[in-house]
Amino acid sequence: MCEQDFIPGEFQKSVQSGKVTWQSPSNIALVKYWGKKKNQIPANPSVSFTLKNCKTITTMEFQKKEIKGEDFDFELFFEGKKKDDFKPKITRFFERIEKYTPFLKDYELVIQTENTFPHSSGIASSASGMSALALCVMSLEKELNPEITEDYFLKKASFLARLGSGSACRSIEGELIEWGEHKTTAGSSDLFGIKYPNKVLEVFKSYQDTILLVDKGQKQVSSTLGHNLMHGHSFAEARFEQAHANLEKLQAVFETGNLPEFIKIVESEALTLHAMMMSSEPYFILMKPNTLEIINRIWGFRESTGVPVCFTLDAGANVHVLYPKRHKEEVLEFIKNELVAYCEKGQYICDSIGKGAEKL
Repeated sequence: MCEQDFIPGEFQKSVQSGKVTWQSPSNIALVKYWGKKKNQIPANPSVSFTLKNCKTITTMEFQKKEIKGEDFDFELFFEGKKKDDFKPKITRFFERIEKYTPFLKDYELVIQTENTFPHSSGIASSASGMSALALCVMSLEKELNPEITEDYFLKKASFLARLGSGSACRSIEGELIEWGEHKTTAGSSDLFGIKYPNKVLEVFKSYQDTILLVDKGQKQVSSTLGHNLMHGHSFAEARFEQAHANLEKLQAVFETGNLPEFIKIVESEALTLHAMMMSSEPYFILMKPNTLEIINRIWGFRESTGVPVCFTLDAGANVHVLYPKRHKEEVLEFIKNELVAYCEKGQYICDSIGKGAEKL
């Protein structure tokens, strides 16, 4: 599909008012994307686990205006409180998707959103938040054009979510989602995420992710700025080639269940992401001393016990501890005994692989 396919024609049906609610999860990339082209196109493909418990719940009420306005007309509430400081980000999102959702200016909107994880907990909420809002917008389009298929609905929701936050396009479905064109993945696209189409063993469909909240403060360098610093980066091209190669290696891992190779790829990807930050111009570091302490303790535990536990990182200091479900009891015991001390206020979140967004 191309961008033109997501521009709607004239709607045959008129919808005066309504209300829709979606819950959409966050996700954690195994192969990272870092660097963007114009219009939120990724510089390299990525693949992610969709999470289950860390999600955003968004309700959108819509009322048709008597006269179509020149501006987007919406009120925004976060956890029941009016949140005007969030409005500029939503306005930019609506401006980006207006070409594909021209009906939005026909309505007065009330958007109410909340997270199942603590606000400012160090979990990026842009993926879950933007995907939930994109799904609400698509539900309105579905009412205007009931004939659109489920496949089109999900692809366009992912396409729209990407224009709000790149990683949001990977939060529509589960368990594994790939985003970005890749030669060994049929149907892969830079425009939207797809359900990973190749063989995946059951062990990867119930993986656990315990998120250790090392630092809940605001990052000193935003992800948007970090992506932009990949333009002209000395190691950018080699990094993009590495991501393509690792995706190809993971295809065999998902088919065979080779957990040592899975660990090697996932941890390398996490460290490479942060290596790109530390070698950009200007350079910056998002890991904290406790991030490194946790990584070293995970390595020590894995070596001494043989338990196939590993870590990954997003663009921040927090550590995602990944492990098969069959090792849940012993890994959680290890986390409580050795790793909680390095979390801010001892906080961590237990999550696992999920099926994707759900209409409520």
